[in-house]
Amino acid sequence: MLFNSLSFLIFFPIVTALYFACPHRFRWIILLVSSGIFYMAFIPQYILILFVTIMIDYIAGIIIEKEKNAKKKKKFLKISIISTCMVLFIFKYFNFFNANFAEIYRWLNWDYPVKDVSIILPIGLSFHTFQSLSYVIEVYRGKQKPERNFFMYALYVMFYPQLVAGPIERPQNLMHQFYEKHYFEYERITAGLRLMLWGFFKKLVLADRFSVLVNDVYKDPLRYGDKPAMLIVSSIFFAFQIYFDFSAYTDIARGAAKVMGFSLMENFKSPYFSKSIPEFWRRWHISLSTWFKDYVYIPLGGNRCSRPKWYFNLILTFALSGLWHGANWTFVIWGALNGLYMVFSNVTLKFREKFAKVTRLDNIPVFHGILQIGITFFLTCIAWVFFRAQSLSDAVFILTKSFDAFSNTDSINLFLINLGEIFTQYKTEFILIGIIICIQIFGTFVKDVEEVIRKVPTTVRWSAYYIILMTILLLGAFYKQGFIYFQF
Repeated sequence: MLFNSLSFLIFFPIVTALYFACPHRFRWIILLVSSGIFYMAFIPQYILILFVTIMIDYIAGIIIEKEKNAKKKKKFLKISIISTCMVLFIFKYFNFFNANFAEIYRWLNWDYPVKDVSIILPIGLSFHTFQSLSYVIEVYRGKQKPERNFFMYALYVMFYPQLVAGPIERPQNLMHQFYEKHYFEYERITAGLRLMLWGFFKKLVLADRFSVLVNDVYKDPLRYGDKPAMLIVSSIFFAFQIYFDFSAYTDIARGAAKVMGFSLMENFKSPYFSKSIPEFWRRWHISLSTWFKDYVYIPLGGNRCSRPKWYFNLILTFALSGLWHGANWTFVIWGALNGLYMVFSNVTLKFREKFAKVTRLDNIPVFHGILQIGITFFLTCIAWVFFRAQSLSDAVFILTKSFDAFSNTDSINLFLINLGEIFTQYKTEFILIGIIICIQIFGTFVKDVEEVIRKVPTTVRWSAYYIILMTILLLGAFYKQGFIYFQF
């Protein structure tokens, strides 16, 4: 069920009303059943696959906790991880690896007998697989008691607000909340609804409007080889599209959960105001970044090893993160490129600090900060090209033509002319970017936005809600377009 659908606008208030109307001891049933309905709205039979992963890790958690022998305990952990990941591999990665093996065989002039399997990737499989894995690993580490109630554990994995696209929660944060009694509190409910409204604004007014140009260009970038401005603007638009699209889902998920009394982790902290790539990854998709840090990067050795091994750990972790996003070499390159950015950031840290002192940039922190933000955003946009392109050749074409736009005076003049035409055609989108940047700056420098909102007079506050709602209705792109991260 899409958040940006009429079905959800009916589903959400009914589920919330039933949740508060029922006695506390029955509320988990309402949540579990509604989560099942929410998931089955996509492809009903795929809930059986979700059930398989839930059953594997539920049983594994109990066995691991009971087992006293350290070697056997680790053995059961490995069995659980491999079993859960095999489900993900079959549905998401089998055809990818099969196609690559077939290509190697063709290169060697050998016959390759294995055929691709014709299956559809279940919605949100990567997300609830990682959430399930985090539970087993935390039980193994002794940081989480295994859940004995199978249905409560199923609810932990299936909780509908964050089932399909996160945030990827840890059991220590979410599990205990299903046992707590939540009351109907006006302040909390309005805060949750406010967060949902902001999420719908970001999705319908921003992300889906930017997607029009992005989809058109990236569908066939070769058509725009003589118009590099279109390639550059569409790549910048995609950077904003993916942020507003994904953060919108997180806002709606966190808001829906908050209305019922649940607290989900924050997934984004104004990432495009980061002054370095490492800072960007502390602000972007935080639940996934910390997942890979805790369960991949640190077990590999983290930075507590030789420098070459440390850099290898960084690049490998980011490459695996890219593969998690999709079964395509474009995603692997995107991840590895970010890993290289991280390595380069570390290698050049002292040089950059010295350069700032010599040029006296550190004496003008505002300008220095803006410069750092601009460079970080530029590098991020280059990486996003690989993320969005349908093939590596498309990505290389887009980047090559984009840089060619500044190769000589004639190219620059043509670029400026095309840019003016694009601005005229997409004036609203450019204005929206400007407005949203101002709002993000405000949110960045104000420590507690909620506190500021609460202090605003009621008439002003409700007028703002009305303006946002009307903006959604008037400027919203109602294409019933799914969220980008649904495909992962």
